[in-house]
Amino acid sequence: MNRKALGDMGERWAREYLQGQGFLILETNYRCRKGEVDIVAREGDCLVFVEVRTRSGPECGTPEESVTPAKQRRLVALALSYLQAHRGLPADWRIDVVAVEVDRDGQVARTTLIRNAVS
Repeated sequence: MNRKALGDMGERWAREYLQGQGFLILETNYRCRKGEVDIVAREGDCLVFVEVRTRSGPECGTPEESVTPAKQRRLVALALSYLQAHRGLPADWRIDVVAVEVDRDGQVARTTLIRNAVS
């Protein structure tokens, strides 16, 4: 499975997973000059920006390890940009990470939601 297909599969799985956890998906793949937010959702009265990281093997580390300090800074900048561009949003917001691991057969082996992954 190529990298794009793996990422797309991980994002689809993450959306379904989040909906099952009670999240309301507002937008996917929000793009602006600063980059892209994979998923914008609401959980209760909190706006949640979700970064989805998908890996198919241990060669590159875990999905969680791929959220570097530079990526964290970019996610904060993206969240602030989204908040400036949209009105009427909840005052509370956070950035979560959904880590997805896929086995050799292309099946999801592990999904982990990390709330407040970036502070």
